[in-house]
Amino acid sequence: MSRGAILTGYAQVAAQHGVDPRAMLRRVGLDSRVLDDRERRVPARQIYELLELSAQASGCETFGLQMGALRQPADVGPVALLLAHQVTLRDALMTAARYQPMLNEAMLFVVDDEEDFTSVRVELASDGQLPLRQSYELLAAISVQTLCSPAGPHRRPRMVCFTHSPPADLSHHKRVFGPNVKFASAFNGFVWNRADADCVSPAADPRLVEYAEGFIKNLPYANSAALAAEVQKTIHVMLPLNGASTKTVAARLGLSERTMQRRLLQEEVEFSVLLNDIRREHALRHLSNGRLPLSEVASLLGYTRETSFSRWFAHEFGTPPSNWRASHDR
Repeated sequence: MSRGAILTGYAQVAAQHGVDPRAMLRRVGLDSRVLDDRERRVPARQIYELLELSAQASGCETFGLQMGALRQPADVGPVALLLAHQVTLRDALMTAARYQPMLNEAMLFVVDDEEDFTSVRVELASDGQLPLRQSYELLAAISVQTLCSPAGPHRRPRMVCFTHSPPADLSHHKRVFGPNVKFASAFNGFVWNRADADCVSPAADPRLVEYAEGFIKNLPYANSAALAAEVQKTIHVMLPLNGASTKTVAARLGLSERTMQRRLLQEEVEFSVLLNDIRREHALRHLSNGRLPLSEVASLLGYTRETSFSRWFAHEFGTPPSNWRASHDR
């Protein structure tokens, strides 16, 4: 589920591009009252579909991005105060990851360090059936506007990454993110220099952080994080490394395999289903990047052999990956 606030700016951008926002909402089965109720919870899949259909109807490749560019930090709610006064950008990133379920249950926010860089992977829970270009660009713009607003204390990312192909016109991306935007990347998210991530903000106020945390803890959804969400995050991170088995995922979460499986069943979720859904979404995403050879796509999905990946893909989608890529090649 997502907060209705995710659609802030939707009506404005739709009207600018000749799309009737309320008619489009009805088309995907959403109540138009969601535009006025930021806390209303709506299925993420309907948001994905709404944004893609709106982009198609308007002929605007950057529909989601233009929505995100209209955001102000306060639009994310009380968490904005908590983020703005963290001592470092890293603290803000970890806080965003901690309270992410309160903002958007469908978004997975993973912070990691590699050598001299700090990266943030943004993943959307999906069954792999819908394109997510507009949703990823919307969330990227919201993240930058919230964490690194021009008036805020934290530095903008060194690189903004998208797995999809670039649009015909890059001007909107450069306006929102700056010049360093990478398309056909291996992941969706951001990269900062570690030194920037750990730079102390002179605007930080620990007293306001303490006040905001005390207030937020009493709000609905503040403590609603489920194990399934943590398992999903871990699968996204580990899939390209070792295939994300139950053993390795449970170990990274500090659980035994049996405990993890039992707790997932209590949430009416199966590990194999989570893994397969994420693998399907990653498969379509990486196959859409024509620069990646099939052997590398297989590796990114945790397969050591391309033939094993091809058999799995054909079973899931009814056609070999090479045929799927050829039929979807623009």
